[in-house]
Amino acid sequence: MRAACRLALRGHGGAEQNPMVGCVVVDRNGIVVGRGFHERCGEGHAEVNALAAAGDRARGATAYITLEPCAHHGRTPPCTDALIAAGIARVVYATKDPTAVATGGADRLAAAGIVVQRLEIEEARVLNEPFLHRVRTGLPWVCTKWAMTLDGRITTGDGGPRWITGEASRKLVHRERGCVDAMLTGIGTVLADDPDLRPRGVRAKRIPRRIVIDTHLEIPLESTLVRTIRKAPLEVIAFQSSIDTRAAHADALRAKGARLEIAPQDSHGALLLRPILERLAVEGVSTVMVEAGGGLNGELFNESLVNEVWAFTAGMVVGDGRGIGPVRGLTTGGATLLRLHCVESSHIGDDTVSRWRVAGA
Repeated sequence: MRAACRLALRGHGGAEQNPMVGCVVVDRNGIVVGRGFHERCGEGHAEVNALAAAGDRARGATAYITLEPCAHHGRTPPCTDALIAAGIARVVYATKDPTAVATGGADRLAAAGIVVQRLEIEEARVLNEPFLHRVRTGLPWVCTKWAMTLDGRITTGDGGPRWITGEASRKLVHRERGCVDAMLTGIGTVLADDPDLRPRGVRAKRIPRRIVIDTHLEIPLESTLVRTIRKAPLEVIAFQSSIDTRAAHADALRAKGARLEIAPQDSHGALLLRPILERLAVEGVSTVMVEAGGGLNGELFNESLVNEVWAFTAGMVVGDGRGIGPVRGLTTGGATLLRLHCVESSHIGDDTVSRWRVAGA
């Protein structure tokens, strides 16, 4: 099952909005005869790919699958039918399919005389959390990423080096950009850093939509984001009053190909981020990577919209207090400090890379 989980991860960036799924087929002698994963949304599922690799050796074998096989006709036929037709004798799956349309595969397999067992493991739970979250909440999986010094600063505060982390860490970030549906940032980051937010120097599985929270419509027409619209889509989210006040600027942005959306507000006029993410999910956005400053990160945390933090810590110390931290304005203080748990940690050169899941996400 752990091998199936590792296979499933190879589909990251291609499988979404579908879940990442891996399958390993083992014959009666314990020999692996087929492996497969869901490579791209709309194409063959993990079970079908593994059965194709196994061929006739699948008869009487056991299939280990990270997610309950689907039992419905979608873009592809039901995987339950493929398993039954291949003569699989036993199916072991890790996570029950939560969707109303696809669930029921285990019962269908059992009715066909196949032995069905469930084996829950931590790797499969973590693997499927983004998919389960979207089904359960109607929101995309939000991962906020930052690079910081050992004393917790994302900027040096004095115009110091542009990059805190090393080249290998930055390449890893570019690979992840090429696997998500959308990149989200705030206007403060745009004005300070003039980011591009596209995956560069790597083979990208997809080109993410770039989204800027820009309530007062300040994004410069000469910014890199605007100049590269033909290479990657750009969406700017601003208050209606700002769009009305800066109508010429709004028209110029639209003329260059930017999409302008109205920023939702509460009764006090404050920005609401949840409706934005709900709309993105309806439009097919499954994964969002945030590269922003502490203000936007804090707002996302305050609205309980962050699912994962990807932190790069460099062997560098600012030390004078002038640099700023990655999160500002949290309203959860005191005994209710926000808790996260580490799901992965590794080293790249002098950098430490860690992934954290928000408790109860």
